[in-house]
Amino acid sequence: MESTLKFIKTWEVAQFKAQQEVDKLEVKRNPHTGKVFFVYGCECGPCSRKVEEGLLTDPVVSQVCNAETGEMFMMLHQRGEGGAPTLAAF
Repeated sequence: MESTLKFIKTWEVAQFKAQQEVDKLEVKRNPHTGKVFFVYGCECGPCSRKVEEGLLTDPVVSQVCNAETGEMFMMLHQRGEGGAPTLAAF
């Protein structure tokens, strides 16, 4: 199954907090749906499965676009997760 997510830009957590002018990012779970999300200031965004599974060792935040719907959002995820892997660089 091909991903419909397009990763636009990625920030280190410290860079993202400075850009958004927030002191912290909080990861929460919706008690009704079980979905995990992160909160920054008055905004929130989804988290990758690695966050939910407790496997997040190198967190980053990316601006992501859903290619099917055009929806843009910020997502907390593991560095290197998302997008296509690099096979070669010249």
